[in-house]
Amino acid sequence: MTGDGPPITPAGLAALRARYDHLLGKERPEIVEIVSWAAGNGDRSENGDYLYGRKRMREIDRELAHLARRMKAVRVIDPARQQDRARAWFGAQVTIADEDDCQRTLTLVGDDEQDAGAGLIGWSAPLARALRGAAVGDLRKVRLPGGEKEWEVIEIAYPG
Repeated sequence: MTGDGPPITPAGLAALRARYDHLLGKERPEIVEIVSWAAGNGDRSENGDYLYGRKRMREIDRELAHLARRMKAVRVIDPARQQDRARAWFGAQVTIADEDDCQRTLTLVGDDEQDAGAGLIGWSAPLARALRGAAVGDLRKVRLPGGEKEWEVIEIAYPG
């Protein structure tokens, strides 16, 4: 966890670590056992358990390598320790309203944690980039695939 990589919340890092531990400690050993059993059954060229198991093991190994690289590269930022709570920075929960006064509440999180359906917007997403540094009452324009849209910042909150 260096200090210069992409930001992530402590909860986001814990989720990456939990996924890594699950793959390494549970899924991979189960697949290794299936592949070993299937290899002992003789002809491997038409052995579905063997072929699928090898394929799944490669997928798990790729994901493990990806998760290990991400965990080493990210910079953990605790939103509860944000000094400037009057502006929208990493970890802020921001309520915005559009021209029709339709409100949305979003949380600015790391790209590895984003989930638009849950209101978690990745730090490098266009809307998050537009909201960076905004204060309550600021108007921010966002260029989206469907055209440009203007949002007003209604409220900013931080955990803790």
